[in-house]
Amino acid sequence: VQLQASGGGLVQTGGSLRLSCAASGFTFRNYVMGWFRQAPGKEREFVAAVSRGGGSTAYADSVKGRFTVCRNNVENTVYLQMHGLNPEDTAVYYCTADWNARSLLLEENAIDYWGQGTLVTVSS
Repeated sequence: VQLQASGGGLVQTGGSLRLSCAASGFTFRNYVMGWFRQAPGKEREFVAAVSRGGGSTAYADSVKGRFTVCRNNVENTVYLQMHGLNPEDTAVYYCTADWNARSLLLEENAIDYWGQGTLVTVSS
């Protein structure tokens, strides 16, 4: 199983980035896919998730209206489009897969697979 995240980097306040996560080794379409993040000195937190078919999404309040999550079940990839970035968004972003998710508000301890993380740094 592999979740390969990419797209992180350094961006100025107000800028945009798109994260990608390429999945392999499991039946991608059967999993709810999501993103968590961990800022320096803080606990890891839920960011966004997309349903198995891609028709439903959920977001943390802190990113609603700025971030968009989507998936491509042909290419086995999940994306996180981020706009209006601010320094509080600086974190390592992790791609996740959850087979048994009953809600799109994913719980960290129920995640089946984690990616390696990609660093997003937003300068002021």
